[in-house]
Amino acid sequence: MNEPKRILLALSGASGSIYARQLLRRLVAAEEVGEVHLVVSDAARRVAHEELGTKAASVGDLAEGWLEGVDRKAGLSVHPFRDVGAPPASGSFRHDGMVVCPCSTASAAAIAHGTTSNLLHRAAECTLKERRRLILMIRETPLSLVHLENLTLLARAGATVMPLAPGWYHRPQDLEELAGHCVDRALDHLDLPGLVGRRWDGGEAAE
Repeated sequence: MNEPKRILLALSGASGSIYARQLLRRLVAAEEVGEVHLVVSDAARRVAHEELGTKAASVGDLAEGWLEGVDRKAGLSVHPFRDVGAPPASGSFRHDGMVVCPCSTASAAAIAHGTTSNLLHRAAECTLKERRRLILMIRETPLSLVHLENLTLLARAGATVMPLAPGWYHRPQDLEELAGHCVDRALDHLDLPGLVGRRWDGGEAAE
């Protein structure tokens, strides 16, 4: 039997809180996951309030609100955004994958150029240098040449650049199903195929 996975989830200040909420809920509810480590920027908390109406005095409160009603299987650790001495700031902190969801282009730029001033950036930098799995779920449009060059640097360094661009072929019935398309892709890339809800089966041939 495989060891339960340790996953690091970080939220930056881009739009897309619905993706982060669903990803957190599905990771914590998974039998395959033993630990989830959460880092949330100040801007991400503000965006969560604007987009989802989330009111939280702390990141811990935000997580507890998002996890209400979830049958938890994994442990959850919340790390202060500015604590660059927290465990994920060290390359010795072993994990099975880090996801930045959503990932702003500002965070992508900081990670690409190694200008780390907070735990999110430092943890991502460590993930890259230790050759561990790093998934950056970018949410921005249109993309300038600056953005594209930064994302190219990250891809060359080993990161998986995964724009938050959901498909429609599965005919989502609501926003959660729409967001689930991107969340499924992230879970697949975390080597958690058992958590993926629906896969393309070829569809129906056009007449």
